[in-house]
Amino acid sequence: MDPHWKENQPIYRQLRDRMVALILEGALKEGDALPSVRAVAADYRLNPLTVLNGYQQLVDEHLVEKRRGLGMFVSQGARRQLLSGERERFLNHEWPHILAAIKRLGFSADELFAQTPASTPPAPPPRGGEPKKKTIKP
Repeated sequence: MDPHWKENQPIYRQLRDRMVALILEGALKEGDALPSVRAVAADYRLNPLTVLNGYQQLVDEHLVEKRRGLGMFVSQGARRQLLSGERERFLNHEWPHILAAIKRLGFSADELFAQTPASTPPAPPPRGGEPKKKTIKP
């Protein structure tokens, strides 16, 4: 995790967002233990209550479960739940701005795909079948 914190958002929320990113990226898998509150607080010189508040948000969202005496663990289905929410957020909030920029700049789908690095892994197909091909209309 990056030890730098943004000034415009509470640290506990940034910590929560970083744990979410680790789950989405697969660095933390379902059933994996989160780093202990004490370890994170010591590593990043944070108040343990700040770390606990960030972790509690994950518990409240059912992404993490507490196991008394053992710690906190990534819940079953957490990644799937996060992907669903992130995909919806992207489509409703980010994609309209991106699409507007694409149209404003006059890009074609071929031009955009030509700029995609070869090392970019293909997106997984949606549940229930093969990916549908979509075209971007300028």
